[in-house]
Amino acid sequence: MQTRDHVLLPAVLLGLVGVTALALWLTTDSTDGFVLREPGMDDRPAPPDPADAPPLVRTTTRGDGVPGRAMGSWPGFRGPNLDGVHPDPGALADAWPAEGPRKLWTVDLGEGYAGAAVRNGRVYVFDYDQEAGADALRCLSFDDGEEIWRFSYPQKVKRNHGMSRTVPAVTDRFVVGLGPKCHVSCLDAETGEERWMIDLVREYGATVPQWYAGQCPLIDGDRVILAPAGPEVLMLAVDLESGEVLWKTPNPSGFKMTHASIAPVTIGGTKMYVYCGSRGVSAVHAGTGALLFQTNAWKIGIATVPTPVPVPGGRVFFSGGYNAGSVMMRIKPVDGGGFEPEVLFRLPPDVFGATQQTPILHKGYLYGIRPDGQLVCLDLEGEIRWASGVKVTFGLGPFLVADDLIYALDDNGHLSLVRAVPDRFELLATARILKGPDAWGPLAIASGRLIARDLRKMVCLEVSSP
Repeated sequence: MQTRDHVLLPAVLLGLVGVTALALWLTTDSTDGFVLREPGMDDRPAPPDPADAPPLVRTTTRGDGVPGRAMGSWPGFRGPNLDGVHPDPGALADAWPAEGPRKLWTVDLGEGYAGAAVRNGRVYVFDYDQEAGADALRCLSFDDGEEIWRFSYPQKVKRNHGMSRTVPAVTDRFVVGLGPKCHVSCLDAETGEERWMIDLVREYGATVPQWYAGQCPLIDGDRVILAPAGPEVLMLAVDLESGEVLWKTPNPSGFKMTHASIAPVTIGGTKMYVYCGSRGVSAVHAGTGALLFQTNAWKIGIATVPTPVPVPGGRVFFSGGYNAGSVMMRIKPVDGGGFEPEVLFRLPPDVFGATQQTPILHKGYLYGIRPDGQLVCLDLEGEIRWASGVKVTFGLGPFLVADDLIYALDDNGHLSLVRAVPDRFELLATARILKGPDAWGPLAIASGRLIARDLRKMVCLEVSSP
């Protein structure tokens, strides 16, 4: 008969052997002598290098359209002063007939949310030709929507909540567009002939954002400002005339491109460009491209869409969706010539946030559409002055301000006219101008005409006084 000790002894010895073997395994490099498998070493081809891709074949084709007679201007994203307000849109009506403003023309578009720019009787829109499989920067007549010219190049873009979604920037001589996969085209504004092109992915390592590029090019004087946010270059300035790169800003924190656009801001006499990247906010010296500061006091984990809003007193207002809410920062000059951002207040999304459209500062108050779809007026201390209420909501739709009037479009193509005053929500008129869905493209207004779009169609309306 075995005793209990006779049974336990072999088990103890076996355990000691196991512990010794485990210690030897953990302290020995089990990969010693192994060769890492690299592309091409196992007879499979290496993945293609984007730098080796053949250049795109670009063409400009002429249409039958001619420039319109109306000379009003909305020259890019957020209008003449980059603030969403038109200072001189013409005399505007504050009431409409039951059927809404008169439609001057409509144009079919590829799926997307790209808004229009207007200058010198021409309407510019970045489009996607789904049948041809090509990006297309189109120039239309402001009078009747007929196509004057089209610049295009082949590009495979799959349906993903729309395709094109940026607004071109235009001067008297040049128009600049940014395509869904970050191709930047500079063209002659009258003829559509190419001046230069930059592929931000191929040349700067930009990562195309989820749902494609939403950054609108910023023309500032004789240059265009872009934020590729690649491994080495956060931002760059390009000469409009030649395409020469004037300066580059390093990207030490590894920010990546978002859907937000760049905002010019002047603080303490220093002009800078403020940009919301994937990991926070950056400010870049407008003259030299030097990085002035970066902060992670404002960032959004899923998608950063609204552009920063400059506010008097050295402040900048940031807002977003996906439960981000909003924040007001003051950018303070510090000894030695630097700058330091300071958070003044934060607001939860149920007070104020902005999923898709950038808020507008008008006469000392912020107007915006928060995540629950309500149009809201906010004072600069973060207090709500009014909200449109749950019965008058706008979804993710766009809006602009002109002649102390707010033009706001909801998801399904209903246009509302609201008085832009801080003491009350005053709805003046409403009408359905598009069938929808997804009427999200930024609005444009000039010469008493409003341009709006939904997923597949653009319309021009007469909104001037009789």
